[in-house]
Amino acid sequence: MGTLYLVRHGQASFGSDNYDQLSSLGRRQCEQLGRYFGSRGRHFDAAITGTLVRQIQSLEAIAAGLGGAPEPLRRAGLNEYDSHAVISAVHPQALPRPDTPELYRCHFRLLREGLAAWMAGRTRPAGMPSYADFVAGVAAAMDHVRSLGDAEVLMVSSGGPISTAVGLVLGVAPEVTIDLNMRIRNSAVTEFHFNAKRHALVSNNTLPHLDADEFADWVTFA
Repeated sequence: MGTLYLVRHGQASFGSDNYDQLSSLGRRQCEQLGRYFGSRGRHFDAAITGTLVRQIQSLEAIAAGLGGAPEPLRRAGLNEYDSHAVISAVHPQALPRPDTPELYRCHFRLLREGLAAWMAGRTRPAGMPSYADFVAGVAAAMDHVRSLGDAEVLMVSSGGPISTAVGLVLGVAPEVTIDLNMRIRNSAVTEFHFNAKRHALVSNNTLPHLDADEFADWVTFA
């Protein structure tokens, strides 16, 4: 039986002109995760990530904390949906930068609405695949993991693909994954056991590497 550690990227640059970059805290979160893996004797046989900068940077930071990791396979099916396109499909008017609690809540309320509409096929956000194709990309990445046999696998992705993977394994309705997505934390670990036929969820959205008072203000969501 193999083990998959599916990690969400560290804190990115929410509210900036380029979200797709780790913040300094995001890098520290991932380096700390790497140190945690090392302290538990993790030696990964394979590493997989999407092609987004924040995902690649997160894997690099984990590897730095761990003291090395295999050369990663990059799969576009692990990339996040375009949140701006999702929101614009249900709210075409430009939104102000979400730099207050009220605007932050408005952003994520509209994101929930946009995700539900995309999943139901009521919208096709610009530049994005259909929801069915998005799910197929995640499923293909999970299928690849199952082909690796008795291996320890490190996979770095984003909230949307991770919640989709959990939803596929548990067999829940797509709408349920929206709640999973909204609650996943930066650098959180979701663990699966797998064999050639199936994955089994062991834990979801955990932060064992930040479970100390000194890291209390390192827990982030965006």
